[in-house]
Amino acid sequence: MSDNSHDQAHEDHTGPVKTPKQMLMLSFASFVIPVFIIIGLVYYVTSANKTAPGGDTERAVAERIQKVGTVEIRDANRPLKAGEDVYKAQCSACHAVGAAGAPKFGDVAAWAPRIKTGYEALVNSALKGKNAMGAQGGGDFSDIEIARAVAYMTSAAGGKFKEPEAPAAEKK
Repeated sequence: MSDNSHDQAHEDHTGPVKTPKQMLMLSFASFVIPVFIIIGLVYYVTSANKTAPGGDTERAVAERIQKVGTVEIRDANRPLKAGEDVYKAQCSACHAVGAAGAPKFGDVAAWAPRIKTGYEALVNSALKGKNAMGAQGGGDFSDIEIARAVAYMTSAAGGKFKEPEAPAAEKK
């Protein structure tokens, strides 16, 4: 038999690299190609943050450093709203129809146990919220206006609470 069968078997068990030059080129490529890929990715990621030439950079900076919150100063000298006006604007959405368990306006049976808790407890519940009713304090109306609305709603259901008066102006 000839030696050709041995050469064929040896040929089947060798890899794609047959010479030292091929090994050197493969090693070089395995290090250089990933470096170029990383450089390309870094360039791609950082290029998105650049503004166009002649772009409005001042406006872009102002948008990035804009205020988180605002302060609203209300006119303390405006006349206080009456309880009925506050009820119509704020409270009637739930209390007119009894939504979310709210006692209906003028429903004596629903309001009687609440009236027994006292005026201060009712005002406190209105300002801080109770059950499904959210807090009304700090909203569009002052605490005194909310208290006036409480007096208005309870008077329609038989309560005898007096609507609070405007506080006297501070004397200097």
